[in-house]
Amino acid sequence: MNIEEEVMKIQKKLNKMTSSDGTGQEQALDLLKALQNLPVNLEILTKTRIGMTVNALRKSSTDDEVISLSKTLIKNWKKFLSGSTNAVKETPASGSKKSKEKEDKPKDVEMKEAKEKDKDVKKMQSSFPPTNTTDAVRLKCRELLANAIRTDGVADSMEGCATPEELAEELEEAIFQEFRNTDNRYKNRIRSRVANLKDSKNPQLRTNFLVGAVSAVRLATMSAEEMASDEMKALRNKFVKESIDDAQLATVQGTKTDLLKCGKCKKRNCTYNQVQTRSADEPMTTFVMCNECGNRWKFC
Repeated sequence: MNIEEEVMKIQKKLNKMTSSDGTGQEQALDLLKALQNLPVNLEILTKTRIGMTVNALRKSSTDDEVISLSKTLIKNWKKFLSGSTNAVKETPASGSKKSKEKEDKPKDVEMKEAKEKDKDVKKMQSSFPPTNTTDAVRLKCRELLANAIRTDGVADSMEGCATPEELAEELEEAIFQEFRNTDNRYKNRIRSRVANLKDSKNPQLRTNFLVGAVSAVRLATMSAEEMASDEMKALRNKFVKESIDDAQLATVQGTKTDLLKCGKCKKRNCTYNQVQTRSADEPMTTFVMCNECGNRWKFC
């Protein structure tokens, strides 16, 4: 069994222990210790999201040792974000050996290896969402998104799920990665997500995002129609159907003629209907529609 499979096996057991009353956590400490002894790296953290599971256990546990060890694990894993784990401590003996090897290598080889190493580090860091930022606009947008996710208070009471702040960071990061700046397109996309997440008539979208049914990357690119509530989608489909029916009725009803000429497109492909709109002794009103451009008019 490889490291990733072991981590997922432990995660599966821990997920069953994250109840709100803290029951069933007798083996939690042993599982956390086993997790601490595993060489977990950035890739495994990204794939398994074990950090969120441990954090949920920390919140629900009443055992001081479990809480303490959970905090230690989370603190150590957070170092991956800044790339601090890439700095491995060397003993004097191993350091001198590597220095000797470095001296034996040509400079162009050293530079090539250094570039490849930097590229690998950047790739690993970018694959672990969300990335840190000090941009004031982005931080404000994350705050707005977090408040929108927390609108009805359900987010803070859902154990085992990511916090509103973590979800807001992931969503903002996904939107930023699309535009690569904080221009009007970025801000409009943020406003749209905030409005839809806060919509009291569409709580399903917020719930789906909280439980992971809709990912941050997916929500970042959804259209207004896709984010709409089931009720709104049904209403929109009804309007579309009625519009299609009206257009079909307008086309098939009436009498076609080439005696009338459209004043707009000058074509003689028209359909007319005669309706008695005045008293019985008055002539009927003729309604005409051009089948070419859709222009409508009437004459008595």
